[in-house]
Amino acid sequence: AVMERFLAAVAGGDLQSLVDVLAPDVVLLTDGGGVKQAALKPIIGVDKVLRFLQGVYVAATSAQAVEVNGAPALRLEIDGELEAVATFTVADGQVTAAYVVRNPHKLTSLTTPAALTR
Repeated sequence: AVMERFLAAVAGGDLQSLVDVLAPDVVLLTDGGGVKQAALKPIIGVDKVLRFLQGVYVAATSAQAVEVNGAPALRLEIDGELEAVATFTVADGQVTAAYVVRNPHKLTSLTTPAALTR
């Protein structure tokens, strides 16, 4: 349910809905791999996390709930291209930590089908 609320807030640009989903002491960690914009240090607190998300993800044209490593995640695209994948830690109905990977080298496995072998 928290993922659905977060997805709706991101897709609709509704900042108040994001505030409602984020814990007051939420921590955001990002990975741009030196190729994409990312924070060099953890971002702590609702206000700072919201400012970062606004600045980086306002251009997302598509957001969808997916599963990454067996956990719920968000896939963010800009004009049909994978921009980022975010995973979350949720406690008591709020996001307490967000992990956003923008590093294109780490996202290639999410854009290329993997062949399964025995």
